[in-house]
Parts: sequence; C-alpha cells; structure tokens
Amino acid sequence: MGNTVIAGTGSFLPPFVLNNHDLEMMVDTSDEWIITRTGIQERRICPKGKATSDMRVEAAKSACKDAGISPEEIDFIICATISPDKFFPSTACIIQAKLGLKNIPAFDISAACSGFIFGLEIAQRLMTEGRYKTGLVIASECMSRLADYTDRSTCVLLGDGAGAVVIKASDEEGLMGSYISSDGSYEDILNAPAGGSANPSSFDTVEKRMHFMKMEGAVLFKIAIQTMCESINTLLKMFNLKKEDIALVVPHQANLRIIKGVAKGMDMPSEKFYVNIEKYGNMSAACVPVALDEASKKGLFRKGDLIITVSFGGGLTWGANLIKWTK
Repeated sequence: MGNTVIAGTGSFLPPFVLNNHDLEMMVDTSDEWIITRTGIQERRICPKGKATSDMRVEAAKSACKDAGISPEEIDFIICATISPDKFFPSTACIIQAKLGLKNIPAFDISAACSGFIFGLEIAQRLMTEGRYKTGLVIASECMSRLADYTDRSTCVLLGDGAGAVVIKASDEEGLMGSYISSDGSYEDILNAPAGGSANPSSFDTVEKRMHFMKMEGAVLFKIAIQTMCESINTLLKMFNLKKEDIALVVPHQANLRIIKGVAKGMDMPSEKFYVNIEKYGNMSAACVPVALDEASKKGLFRKGDLIITVSFGGGLTWGANLIKWTK
C-alpha cells in the first residue's frame, strides 16, 4: 500500500451564534456593510471555559465515527492551529490525552489559514513511508480570542470551529499530491504583534491591544487571489489536468469577494467553489476541513471525483491539495 485516502471527515461548530446585528451593538458597523464587503452573516463563538482542544476532540470523534474506526486505531495526530490552548505543550498532545491515546506522535503545526493544507501534505509523507496505517489531521481555531472587538475591519471576519479528517493507508489513490509555499517578507500584513519572545506580554502590549489580529486587508486581498490561483494552477500542471477535470474546489473562507476573485482568475464557474462563509466566517485553518466535511455530508462528492482544497494565510503561506474522493 503506497497510497493514502481520506477515510472519514468530521467537524464541530460551537452552538453560540454571533450575527451581524449583534456586532452592530458592539462596534461601528452594520449588517449591510459586513455582507457587502465579506459575505458573512454570522459566525460561531467558543464559550468561556472551553478551548481549541475541546472543539478538536469533538471533530476528531466525528471523523473517527465517519471512518468507522475507534480512536485507538490512530497512529499519529497532526493539529493545525494559531490559537492553541497554551504555548506548550502542543494542543495535539492535549487532544491525545483527551482521546485516551498513548505512545503515538502528536504535534502542532503553525501555518495560519493554510494549516490544514500543510497538515495533509505532512500526513501523506508520514503515511507513504509505511510505518503508519491511520492518521488524524485536525484544524481547530478559537479566532474570537484573537479578535479585537473595537476594530470593525477584523472582528467581523472571525469565528470559531474545528474540522478533522482520518486518513488511511490504501491500495487506492486518494491524496494525490500537494503544493505548499510561503513568503516571510509579508509577515507584517497579517499577524498578532505581541505575546511571543520578540515582544513578550506586558502591561504596555495589553494596553495597546497588540495581542489581537492585525491585518492590511487591501494588500492581502490581491495577494490572496494571486496565490490561490497559483496553487490551483500548479497542481493542475503537476498532474496534467484541465480545469474541467475538477469536480469541486474547497477554498479557504476568508472573504466571499476573494473566492469570487479566484473563480474569475481561474476562469471557472463560481458554482465549482464550495462556499459556507455566510454561516461561519473566517475560522482560519478550520475553514477548509469544516467545508470539506459539510460538502461530503451533503453528498456533493462522488467516488472518483477530483477535489482541490486551497488556502492562503499569515506568514504568508499558501497551498493546495489534490484529492481523489474514494468514499
């Protein structure tokens, strides 16, 4: 078995809904302003007392159930997040303990909104080595913890949620390949300025609200469309495919105008891009696996369909996965 397949998908969305009318009472904005500029109508918020790991555990259990396995069959856990429970230990290790698993590798990766894309690539490499039979790739974010609810340009975007996939070794071709890339020279256009070793937490950093997400939206908008188109085109070229061969594109849900811009840039019908941003907003790395699970549960994939997942994120990072659906 030299191949890997997605055997199951799962997701978890907190029950509390923060809609645009709620935000109108919190910050200088309006439902019309938010929908026109982002396409978002509501987003989910993780309650106090719960953390990223709690949502991940629920998504992991859902994915295991969908794959028809017990968590004890998992050989490794990869978690993508920029909102971990703690700096250390990794959220993956916390999830491992909550699932009751021992003596398997569990680690986090930080690639912002591209985290799930990067995680699938890493998982595929681990699996094709032959030592592991079943892996769990999870992306979960409490982006509301990074939202500055005095900044209408960013707080209206962010929501919380978790998505997961179980991948298994197989004689079928499933995870066909990936393209991932980064450019650290764009560090400052999307980041949380304080809290790390370069700018440790202090009274000054808290007073200046430096622990929240900062974004240069106008600059990022153009780069997002460019890099997502680049990622899709690179995969098509790598595998000698045409746009018409792709059944569905599952993109990062950052902004509806960005998704439409990618569809236009690729000269592909917008119907080929799965969109759920209106319900959940931008959940960073969790966007793609949540959308993948939702599309699967809706029956939008047929066995043998070619699917592309694509994203961009802080770093900047970007990339795409090519998946042949085998379920």
